[in-house]
Amino acid sequence: MTAPVKTTMFPMVLLKLVDWLLYQFLGNSCYRAAMKVINHGIFLKNTCIKSPSSSPHQIPFYPSVTKCNLHGRKSQTLVCDIHGCLLRSQSFFPYFMLVAFEGGCILRAFLLLLSSPVLLVLDDELKMRVMIFITFCGLRMEDMDGVSRAVLPKFYLENLNFHAFVVLDSVGSKVVITSVPRVMVEGFLKEYLSVDSVKGTELHTIGHYFTGLVSNSGLLIKHRALKDLFGEKGPDIGIGTSSLHDHLLISLCKEAYVINKEGSKIGANSVMPREKYPKPLVFHDGRLAFLPTPFATLVMFMWIPIGFVLAIFRLFVGICLPYKMAIFLGTSSGVNLRIKGCAPLKSQNGKGVLYVCTHRTLLDPVFLSTSLGKPLTAVTYSLSQMSEIIAPIKTVRLTRDRKQDGETMQKLLSEGDLVVCPEGTTCREPYLLRFSSLFAELADEIVPVAINTNVTMFYGTTASGLKCLDPIFFLMNPRPTYRVQILGMVPKELTCAGGKSSHEVANYIQRQLAHALGFECTTLTRRDKYMMLAGNEGVIQDNRKQP
Repeated sequence: MTAPVKTTMFPMVLLKLVDWLLYQFLGNSCYRAAMKVINHGIFLKNTCIKSPSSSPHQIPFYPSVTKCNLHGRKSQTLVCDIHGCLLRSQSFFPYFMLVAFEGGCILRAFLLLLSSPVLLVLDDELKMRVMIFITFCGLRMEDMDGVSRAVLPKFYLENLNFHAFVVLDSVGSKVVITSVPRVMVEGFLKEYLSVDSVKGTELHTIGHYFTGLVSNSGLLIKHRALKDLFGEKGPDIGIGTSSLHDHLLISLCKEAYVINKEGSKIGANSVMPREKYPKPLVFHDGRLAFLPTPFATLVMFMWIPIGFVLAIFRLFVGICLPYKMAIFLGTSSGVNLRIKGCAPLKSQNGKGVLYVCTHRTLLDPVFLSTSLGKPLTAVTYSLSQMSEIIAPIKTVRLTRDRKQDGETMQKLLSEGDLVVCPEGTTCREPYLLRFSSLFAELADEIVPVAINTNVTMFYGTTASGLKCLDPIFFLMNPRPTYRVQILGMVPKELTCAGGKSSHEVANYIQRQLAHALGFECTTLTRRDKYMMLAGNEGVIQDNRKQP
């Protein structure tokens, strides 16, 4: 008689255990979240109706950051948070997603996306711990360093709050205190915003890997960290949001200002214009071309299978079909190809025409060849073997030996038209890198070609990833845009044949292309790009045996 009792008791115990877990995990979390929303709303309502002195338990009223006087601040110290204060975005989820996708892998990013519904019902501390664990568990410190240096700054700059930055820039000493992991923000804050000190949550590590746990000190509590840093003598200025945690922080400052919702919706004034960036954004890396909010990331994962098939189709069209048919089917599949200008009908000296292009992706010579409707030869410095195999035009690898490369290009010009990208590497932003002057010594018939691209989901270039996937990622975009503007042939008197030096010719063509595109010329080189983004000189070792 006892066996049936034991058999029926086990399911009952299991059901009670599940019921208790659901109550603790969902019931309490939802209740805490609801009470936070209610209390926060009551606090804001009371703040608007009552005076600051009407109740000792009420959150005091602080003026908007736009009311801060900027004069005479160079000797003062400012304290603020990056989350919700320096950044216009109120959620830090997209930046964790960038670390998970760019520093980790697509599986890690997918797990973080799956957690987003659960994060909605968790309190702030537990939410931060969950995002930290999924994003950092098993992540190499080297990968995190690369993301913080090459990926995150672009998205931080694009989301800077202009009003908060103006106040930050007016003071002499800047301190940022945040509960976000320090490794995610310190590099950007010190490199781009000249912040003197960054206090954030420290992460636990074993060897060269993160464990996904916070250090023994736990999540950083902002007002306690401020007291530890400044003691009884608080900083001169504090900027925060209307949240309770930020009010505790800025209440310890001599002057306090808030980034309220009304102030953040003034319009375009709260958006940081590119020309106002504290440091020009020339180089950045990573595949994602959008800020990966939960909804945008969900759309990306839904699109990836479709985009991959579409990319294969577009590759097949570009490789196997005649030019006119390739243009028709390619544009029908969503590729936006815009062609302006026309090429010279025939070379006057019996040699090929030298096309000098700006460099946006590895597909530049291919799109130029398709636009002109004739085969071209492209010279490259570093190209993966996969890209060479699938290229529908002839590619020739250079050696970086000036004399040998010059002889190679002279020979190719004697055989037909040649395409060269004198920047030596791609640049995503509206800048042109320094032009190598070698091409100017080889030809008198030079045609500049202004090429620009636009993507909405994936970048088709990389400094630290797999270059063989660059064409695939570019063609996976729903509507990638290629603009090809063929400028007129450079007058002979402005070439080396007309008495100009090769450097003068290269600089002239660089300025001409920059003007056509609305870009800015720089003296930065391929080496500068790869040293910043990948920590190397960007040279692919060719281990193939030479004949």
